[in-house]
Amino acid sequence: MKDSILIYSGGLDSTTLLYEYKERVAIAVSFDYGSKHNTKEIACAEQICRELGIRHIVINLAFIRDWFHSSLLQGNEAIPEGQYAESNMHSTVVPFRNGIMLSVAAGLAEDNGLKYIMMANHGGDHTLYPDCRPEFVEGMNSAVKAGTWNGVELVAPYTHLTKADIARRGKELGIDYSKTWSCYKGGEHHCGVCGTCLERKEALRLAGIEDPTIYEK
Repeated sequence: MKDSILIYSGGLDSTTLLYEYKERVAIAVSFDYGSKHNTKEIACAEQICRELGIRHIVINLAFIRDWFHSSLLQGNEAIPEGQYAESNMHSTVVPFRNGIMLSVAAGLAEDNGLKYIMMANHGGDHTLYPDCRPEFVEGMNSAVKAGTWNGVELVAPYTHLTKADIARRGKELGIDYSKTWSCYKGGEHHCGVCGTCLERKEALRLAGIEDPTIYEK
């Protein structure tokens, strides 16, 4: 039964979630908030949704780029290289990004008579991004459910999983991860040295997946 809207970046995590719950997803929604990698992500999202026959919409959130500060909204040279850790990646935080996206998704779900919103946050994000943590998911679920006529609920099944755990699920589902995008720099190919590229490499290695990604380094 198509009862859900899924927040879909076109990355490894949300692509796995899309494949895992494709029978339930009525709409996959991507948000263009002006980051350097949005164009690459959204192109991947469009291709995969087309292949799966899932309705895909893109919503412009340009005000985030205009009013918020984050290295994701600046030039490639602002994106930190090295490990995916708080000390190194804090500059990539976009203030309350998931909260904003979920609020829009809640309105879309209510308007389309859908019962659930799905998001693919995971355990590796908890120390970096406050709007990926379990307490945020719980609080946002309560707010969305209370604030919609049809009691929309937030589903975040990867909250306590690692990225490698997610990749293992993708391996079982037969997902071609070459069609997904992770790199924060948004160049022609994955840079191979930013935190998200290193995290991607590690997750695929631990999952026993031969990495199909083209890296510049």
